[in-house]
Amino acid sequence: MKYLHTMVRVSDLEKSLEFYCAKLGLIEARRYDSEQGRFTNVFLCAPGDESAQIELTYNWDPQDYGGGRNFGHLAYQVDDIYALCQRLMDQDVTINRPPRDGRMAFIRSPENISIELLQRGESLAPAEPWASMPNTGEW
Repeated sequence: MKYLHTMVRVSDLEKSLEFYCAKLGLIEARRYDSEQGRFTNVFLCAPGDESAQIELTYNWDPQDYGGGRNFGHLAYQVDDIYALCQRLMDQDVTINRPPRDGRMAFIRSPENISIELLQRGESLAPAEPWASMPNTGEW
């Protein structure tokens, strides 16, 4: 058995791609448009790791997708959690659970999907502004 991908339904494909690619740093691995099924699938992966993918499914006909956290969350290991969180904040992404411990943070996508960011290797030493930053909203 091999893990293939996690599917997330999105209502605004361009806004979601801006978040996942331009802000979070994922890359588009492939795309599939189905005229008959009236949907687009876009597969994204972390640079250099196509083995774990997220599939954004965009249905061309408007639909309401509630929840977001009902399936759990997506998780990505990162080289420098402080640098990534700062870059995300600089792009107006809310850090819902700041990396106070130098190890873990949570953010949300435009579709309200919870995303966990985990520091690669050992936790970084606690540092400001993260150490004293409160949670914002749900994560």
